[in-house]
Amino acid sequence: MNLRIYDPDAARQTLLCRQPPDVQTVPPSVRERIQVLFGEPLTPAQAVARILAEVRERGDAALRQWSQRLDGWSAESFRLPPEALQNAFERLPVDLRQALQVAASRIEAFHRRQPLTSWIAQDLGGTLGQLVRPIRRVGIYVPGGSAPLPSTVLMSAIPARVAGVREIALVTPPQRESALPADVILAAAAIAGVDEVYVLGGAQAIAALAYGTETIPRVDKIVGPGNLFVTLAKQQVYGVVGIDGLAGPTETVIIADDTARPEWVAADLLAQAEHDVLAAAILLTPSPTLAHQVQQAVARQAETLPRREILALSLVERSGIVLTRDLEEAITLSNAYAPEHLNLVVADPWRWVEKIESAGGIFVGERSYEVLGDYAAGPSHVMPTGGSARFASPLNVWDFVRLISLVALDPQTAEEVGRVSACLARAEGLEAHARAADLRSSEVCAG
Repeated sequence: MNLRIYDPDAARQTLLCRQPPDVQTVPPSVRERIQVLFGEPLTPAQAVARILAEVRERGDAALRQWSQRLDGWSAESFRLPPEALQNAFERLPVDLRQALQVAASRIEAFHRRQPLTSWIAQDLGGTLGQLVRPIRRVGIYVPGGSAPLPSTVLMSAIPARVAGVREIALVTPPQRESALPADVILAAAAIAGVDEVYVLGGAQAIAALAYGTETIPRVDKIVGPGNLFVTLAKQQVYGVVGIDGLAGPTETVIIADDTARPEWVAADLLAQAEHDVLAAAILLTPSPTLAHQVQQAVARQAETLPRREILALSLVERSGIVLTRDLEEAITLSNAYAPEHLNLVVADPWRWVEKIESAGGIFVGERSYEVLGDYAAGPSHVMPTGGSARFASPLNVWDFVRLISLVALDPQTAEEVGRVSACLARAEGLEAHARAADLRSSEVCAG
């Protein structure tokens, strides 16, 4: 499981070259599964569109059908009773309960520092301002397939609660052995103040949140990561509801110099690579010595880890080491790649922070490693992937509010602005607009 070492030019063409999000490489197993389920060779996007349409048209009946076909489980009611959350919490070992509570308190403390302030100004010719209002009802998708993710519950629901969202509905698929979500997910939902939990996964869960069914009220926005089919479903329902973004495979870039500890850097790369066969774990360094030491440490440590099959693919196909001329070039490569997570493991990390233009999160120094951000550092771990850190931000309280513009001009300002508006309206060929302004103005602009 050796990480390949690249020079910068080769890395730009391969390892650091982003595929457009609409260019999908679909594994043969997925294509075969779609053929079996639908009886024809649909693309993943076409398959998702079919599921969305059926849930929109047939509601709960379609949810039961697709849950049975995809998850091997269905029920009369998908909603869990409220006491199921607290019961799950009480079944957890004490140390795990305490860990969830500590993580929750740090996440809440971090997000309560984010300002959410309406403003009103009286010096612009009357009253103008912006009113901050929380979204009324939010849906959270939490994956629960190969590994339950209680951290995603906390990272998504707590910022929503801090923002003032009144109703939080959570959907998560069942475990095959119990036909229920993992206790740790339900316990996290109890701690985070989730109002409703539905045992649903996949595109059908997104459809239920977006359109509503007989038993599941629709939401106003959907957040949370998921697999290819969940991501495609979120993309297709955008506009019917809001979404936080389109989550792709997770990724970490580590920029390190010869002061970094090879064993620690290797451990951090492996922590990223074990997520998923498409996860990317990349080291950028000007130190040939560190590059080779990390390469050896990764191979050595990987042999002792349980998710070796995943690591074998993610390390070979999506990960690597780039040997740069200096740290400046490493920063330039990272900014162009715009990683979800960026780790600065260098002698003077704060010197380089101001040079970072694009990253979901910056982890400063070897003691602030990315795994802490996954669980309990404070910021949400739902971060922009696939290069979207060029224009997007980590999930935060602003994702759960809206701005409402407030306009209450005084008569004199209204007349002045009205004359300007009438002139602009006639320039755009919108005479009715202009006349509406003329009615309130003592002077008429001919345009």
